[in-house]
Amino acid sequence: MNIKRNVLLNPGPATTTDTVKMAQVVPDICPREKEFAGMMKQLRTDLLRIAHAPAEKFTSVLFCGSGTINIDICLNSLLPEGKKVLVVNNGAYSSRAVEICQYYGLPHIDLKSSVFERPNLNAVKKALDENPDVAVVYTTHHETGTGILNPIREIGAMAHQHGAIFVVDTTSSLGMIPFDMEEDNVDFCMASAQKGLMAMTGLSFIIGNEAEIRKSKDYPKRSYYCNLYLQYDFFERTGEMHFTPPVQTIYATIQALKEYFEVGEKEKFARHHRVIEAIHKGLAEMGLKEVIDRDIQSGLVASVLYPNDENWNFERVHDYCYDHGFTIYPGKISTTNTFRLCALGTIDTPDIEAFFKVLKEGFEKLGIQIPAKY
Repeated sequence: MNIKRNVLLNPGPATTTDTVKMAQVVPDICPREKEFAGMMKQLRTDLLRIAHAPAEKFTSVLFCGSGTINIDICLNSLLPEGKKVLVVNNGAYSSRAVEICQYYGLPHIDLKSSVFERPNLNAVKKALDENPDVAVVYTTHHETGTGILNPIREIGAMAHQHGAIFVVDTTSSLGMIPFDMEEDNVDFCMASAQKGLMAMTGLSFIIGNEAEIRKSKDYPKRSYYCNLYLQYDFFERTGEMHFTPPVQTIYATIQALKEYFEVGEKEKFARHHRVIEAIHKGLAEMGLKEVIDRDIQSGLVASVLYPNDENWNFERVHDYCYDHGFTIYPGKISTTNTFRLCALGTIDTPDIEAFFKVLKEGFEKLGIQIPAKY
């Protein structure tokens, strides 16, 4: 099939290979068949390799849904009675964790800090010292709204020193930058198939400490569909999801993992690095300013400040790029007008060079000054 290739510079879903797309075209199968259960078992094992999670300590649990379902599951499932969650919050996606705590009525501390900076580790320690009832420390590895990479290894060490488990949202970093469950002091991480794995939407997964999952069996039951122990236990007893899985997405994810391991982690990480460097270069050549200091960026997302130009209109710029096969995305900073360019997916330097040629043409057609006016 001749499938039009779009270059997605949004923070997920990511640009996929045709082979991943076509992996979904398979004979119909009932997901309760042993054959399909065997496929999911291997998938769960392979996911541990992505996170460098030893199989004797960690397991992976699959869920049907977008990345946010993972945040919901971890927070509502892993908090014991009478304990608190500490959310280390410096962006839109950690703020989402706070909202989930609020919706469930979970006791929590919103340790909020600037979206333009990494969290203050002294403030994290102080919060833990003053709140011995914190059982879960939560943060985002890569704040996708800004592109900041948070110091999870240090936060995780503090969580463990205070007897808490450490839960990290790795949705937009896992499989794209170096990460190791044990070295980074992480008990639970999470992601979705459509981001670093470059598969399709609809499948999410949690990689976590198996002993802690078993322990959570006795914690308050706050959700039926979104309970981590319930799904884990059903997998262990039957090899199946408790509820209907996203069958075609699982086929695509299996193919994406095959391609991930064929390319190799080192080369894949290097490609993402090449792409973000090409993005930085293109922005600089057009005089467009980034809002996050380079030394705290993840190397996956560039947040770009809107030009101070009377002809600037993000929607019109977006539409011009979209019509030419490139997708850009608005920012997630409530106080500052930004858009984002992301180094996700099966793209490389020539795609970025082609994009900036289109972006420059769009600026010229729309009468937006180059170099950008601030």
